Amino acid sequence: MRVHRPGLVALTMLAALSGGCGGAAPGQGQPGLTVPSPTKRGPLAGKVVVLDPGHNGGNATHPNEINRQVDIITKSKACNAVGFETPDGYQENAFAWSVTQHLRPRLEEMGARVVLTRTNDDGVGPCVTERAAIANEARADAVVSIHGDSGRASGHGFHVVTPGLISGRNDEVIEPSRKLGLAIRDAYEAGTGMPYANYRGEDGLRSRTDLGGLNLSTRPVVFIECGNMRNPGDAAKMTDVAFRKRIAGALAEGIKNYLTGT
Repeated sequence: MRVHRPGLVALTMLAALSGGCGGAAPGQGQPGLTVPSPTKRGPLAGKVVVLDPGHNGGNATHPNEINRQVDIITKSKACNAVGFETPDGYQENAFAWSVTQHLRPRLEEMGARVVLTRTNDDGVGPCVTERAAIANEARADAVVSIHGDSGRASGHGFHVVTPGLISGRNDEVIEPSRKLGLAIRDAYEAGTGMPYANYRGEDGLRSRTDLGGLNLSTRPVVFIECGNMRNPGDAAKMTDVAFRKRIAGALAEGIKNYLTGT
């Protein structure tokens, strides 16, 4: 089912979808919304978390769909992007997907209902506008978009991106998103040992108004750039499955801390 604008995602269709459904190209079927996980008892019982694994494995082979311009309030921008890769060719979409697969069950064990913006790593899209709409319609208590960055090769570390103020459009999400960002930042540093980025942002944080997933969100939302994929040290960590599990554990802790106020 294709989402044309925020608020149009029909969650009543969730029962017909499954975690094994294939992602579809923008404009070619449902955008990859998964069935929310069942609610369990735990510290996050009753909470909804949307995880947005950046990009998708089929984006590179569908340039027309991916480069289609969409409105993100502050500008027009490509529907999505191919993403970055390490010098050895490990792709950002694969990294984000792997982290999400380790993160989702951790959140479920704490009682959260988890919704993903795409169902696999060989589809196309969905557009950034559609990803934001999925989280808005799900009435997410927290939205975390998972990425790898591409800075100068000498730069290393991680940073968390929070929404910049677009007056009259996202005023209500600025403060809760900042709180989410601080919780994610602190837990990520503690859980992974990664330093704050030394090439972008300040104290591990950065505010932006040029990202559709942030601009269009009506829910608390952050992007995390988990490391610099062009830096050999960061790349070595990000390509290691054991370290990706550490990342998932750190993100789960940050999300929990934000949602429980600890």
